[in-house]
Amino acid sequence: MKKVIASTLAALSLTTTAALAGEPVEWYSHADKLKFSGLTYLGFTNYNYSDTQGTDNAGLAGQSLNKFEMRRAYVQIKAYLLEDPKSYFRVTLDMEHVEKAGSVQGDYNVRFKYAYLYLNEILPYTGVELGIAHRPWIDYEEHNSWFYRDTHWVFTEASNSAKLSNSADLGFNLKTKLDYFSSEIGLFTGEGYHNVEDGQGLSLEWRATAHLLGKHKKDAQTTETYWDASFYGQYNKLNNKYTEVDPLDPANVNGNQDLVWGGLHTVFNMPAFMLGAQYIKSQDTIDTATVYNKAGQGFNVHAVGRFGAEKQFRIVGRYDTWTPEEKYGTLNDESLAKNTYYGGFVWEQSRNVEWVANVLVYDDEIADNGELASGAKANSTQYMLTAQVQF
Repeated sequence: MKKVIASTLAALSLTTTAALAGEPVEWYSHADKLKFSGLTYLGFTNYNYSDTQGTDNAGLAGQSLNKFEMRRAYVQIKAYLLEDPKSYFRVTLDMEHVEKAGSVQGDYNVRFKYAYLYLNEILPYTGVELGIAHRPWIDYEEHNSWFYRDTHWVFTEASNSAKLSNSADLGFNLKTKLDYFSSEIGLFTGEGYHNVEDGQGLSLEWRATAHLLGKHKKDAQTTETYWDASFYGQYNKLNNKYTEVDPLDPANVNGNQDLVWGGLHTVFNMPAFMLGAQYIKSQDTIDTATVYNKAGQGFNVHAVGRFGAEKQFRIVGRYDTWTPEEKYGTLNDESLAKNTYYGGFVWEQSRNVEWVANVLVYDDEIADNGELASGAKANSTQYMLTAQVQF
């Protein structure tokens, strides 16, 4: 992987040097056309941890920390290989900062996020992605409802919320588009693109969306009016990422989970305003007599107001709540909710640069023995400034 990145950077450097010198630059490929793009999230965050006990960052309670962050960086190439101009092969490299356990230091990991062949209209109005492909839900939400992943993930994958899935996995995804309806249905390994796959079980995943006011383009929040309603979810057999845990003995890992979950989502958008909401319920079907840490339910709402001559200024608010079925406390009878509050101001400086100033608050319920729900972040308030750069 390091050789691939080094070769890419060297090629770009030589191209830039030659271009500045006025020399013609030739690229060679077996594709008729190559398309390059990039996206980076640069930020600064001030973390203020509450005086709580029993959290994954209990040692930070009462502290205030400051961090400059390169949260994600993507480099993408599309190669158009067939006569159909809408068919292509896509590769996306994903660089993410990963903190090391027991240390405030960390490292940057680079992996393939997407590597798939898209074949357009293998069925009427339906194409297919084959490889490390989009999972059906998250990409839709990011491009039609929640546009601020540079500061906070969507409800389905946010670590202090449901955290039931991520955006890509090995498998295939059938994508259908009509004027008043679109859908995706796929079969995947189930663990996601950066987790271990043990070969047990597969995941059937879906999204069905009614476009109640007719079709619209994605990322068209400042130019189009639309109203969508969606049903989505997974039947994820023997998921190796989320293992069964006895809530009375967290060290007792029993095996893979069968995650069965579904969600309802709606979003209404007009150039000056957006309102979105969703509800998810999740269960583990392996053994209904035992409670697992990914079973639960919760909801999310968010609103956006836009103003300015080109609607380039936005005020954003969001609330998430998720309650796992796990029990906590001295008598093991408390179900603890995880709550997240978000408020922000956005300036789209140009089509390539967007700035976000926001506050993110984790305010989770605490059991009588000081514990938080599984997966909860340490209760904290974060003040964030972010530049999203794309080309």
